[in-house]
Amino acid sequence: MLKAAVIGAGFIGTAHVEAIRRLGNVEVATLCDAIGAETKAAQMNIGKAYSDYTQMMDELELDVVHICTPNHTHYAVAKCAIEHGINFICEKPFTTTIEQARELVALAEEKGVKGMVNFHNRVYPMTNEIREMVRAGELGTIFSIHGEYVQDWLLYQTDYSWRLEGSQVGATRAIADIGSHWMDLAEFVSGMKVSRVCAKFSTVYPVRKKPAGKVETFASAGTDAAHVDVPIDTEDIAAVLFEFENGAIGSLMVSQVFAGRKNTTVLNVAGSKKSAVWTSEALNDLYIGCRDKANETLTKDSGLMHRHAAANVSYPGGHIEGFPDAFKNGFRQFYTSLTREGDYDYATLKDGLRETILCDAVFQSARLGAWVDVPKGG
Repeated sequence: MLKAAVIGAGFIGTAHVEAIRRLGNVEVATLCDAIGAETKAAQMNIGKAYSDYTQMMDELELDVVHICTPNHTHYAVAKCAIEHGINFICEKPFTTTIEQARELVALAEEKGVKGMVNFHNRVYPMTNEIREMVRAGELGTIFSIHGEYVQDWLLYQTDYSWRLEGSQVGATRAIADIGSHWMDLAEFVSGMKVSRVCAKFSTVYPVRKKPAGKVETFASAGTDAAHVDVPIDTEDIAAVLFEFENGAIGSLMVSQVFAGRKNTTVLNVAGSKKSAVWTSEALNDLYIGCRDKANETLTKDSGLMHRHAAANVSYPGGHIEGFPDAFKNGFRQFYTSLTREGDYDYATLKDGLRETILCDAVFQSARLGAWVDVPKGG
């Protein structure tokens, strides 16, 4: 039985615990959180608890640590894991700067440590199916890729979270937090890299009203609590134009203030033969657009899908698989890769570095108000 530790017990840390336990061959040996670790561990029936991740790694023999802490801590926690020779899964963004990401990639290679960045959209069955269709040439030459990732949890001026603060998330917020998911998915399914970007940012509320008490991510702060005014230095909305390396063009709208959309991702891939459209609000269906015959909807069914994509299907057709299942799929691939070579789809540390580079290019473009070239490689 492999032993895992989860660092950070918020919404995403809890999701990691649940997904790990579904693997069947991994024990969540300990939970680490700066506040109330023992209480949180007891609530999740985890035997050990730590408030200091360094002490935890010093004292325990662990196979993998899951880093589910605020963005600005990822670098230090990942570096500690690497120095202890422990493999790790890190929530996105990998780090808040390119230099940090490059350092960790090099150090992990030197120490023989494997890492994964949790861009889970790659391992939904139907997004993976788009990739296999592109690989097989079924869509033809890709002309354009466009879409959106929109939410409404920060719609009101009284909505507040640590994710709003540049000191904790880095130079960008909406782009690094959710836009990075879309950009990674677009490059992954198309097999093409973005070469240039042109971006515009908007901060709807330059000042937000921070509640006196603690508010969890995605929870409403309410209107009756005491508040203090806090200047905001990160974007609520981002609009980005893309040019891909083969000449294809694309666009992305990212918003965390889009009323009525709780967590919606849409990816449109258009080729010379067909198009494919996937949305997270109907994530078991894939729309396939045709010119000379009726359009199609492919509903998740392993018997109707490409073999590689079908490996991400755990239940028969008609049985819905969603967000927790994508986590399970990615984690299963990563844990398997620790002992077995294979063709895995999870985002590696180099992929995490790539998204850090891409997010930085988008930020620089918004700052300059101009097209910016995206550096190749790492």
